[in-house]
Amino acid sequence: MLKILFSPSENKRAEGKYDKKEIFGSNSAREEILKSYNEIVCSGNEEKIKNLFGLKKISDAAPYISDIFNSKQMCAIERYCGVAYKYLDFNSLEDSQKEFVKANTVIFSNLYGPILGGDLIANYKVKQGSSIGEIAPEKFYSDRFSYQLDLYLANCDILDLRAGYYDKFYKIKKPCITLKFLKDSKVVSHWAKAYRGLVLRAIAQNNITSTADFMRLEIENLAIKEIVKKTNITEIVYDIR
Repeated sequence: MLKILFSPSENKRAEGKYDKKEIFGSNSAREEILKSYNEIVCSGNEEKIKNLFGLKKISDAAPYISDIFNSKQMCAIERYCGVAYKYLDFNSLEDSQKEFVKANTVIFSNLYGPILGGDLIANYKVKQGSSIGEIAPEKFYSDRFSYQLDLYLANCDILDLRAGYYDKFYKIKKPCITLKFLKDSKVVSHWAKAYRGLVLRAIAQNNITSTADFMRLEIENLAIKEIVKKTNITEIVYDIR
């Protein structure tokens, strides 16, 4: 089966329902970092809260100040609403395509670490690169979840659509595919997020279950320019039409 590794987004929807379910890996392994986050959020210490959230005004923090263990939940693929997720346009997919995305997308959250698209999470805010108390999320999850991810991905094909920062959370130890997008022969950086969302959408719509199938997939407005093979990485370079 093809598994797609994906980045989170800073923007999130605030709604949700009160529900509790186990999420990817071991919830107990997350307990330390979630408790540390919750202590800061509920502390009333405005400076610590602003630093954690990456905000200048405490008034902007209001949507995120709540006990994370008793907050409304929403599946991750719907919670996030940044550029990549807007172009994925999850809610317009057919039901079977939605289930595909929920089951086969692994998102690397700055708070929750690796989670499946269908896992339920609270509305939270952690500035990328910030520590949560004394805990550096990227090291925390690399140490505690790499072995679980190795086992989970052992018999799967991997398409890595993450931004480079999230390599710190998990180093892939087997062959995988990565993508690069060019416009007028220049590498697209910020708007690569949009094309990652469009690629994930095309995968779901076409029920792509292997890297071999993905290599044959035609994606609107993208044309393969070249394929660069390294040790364990096959990089597909696309021209944006």
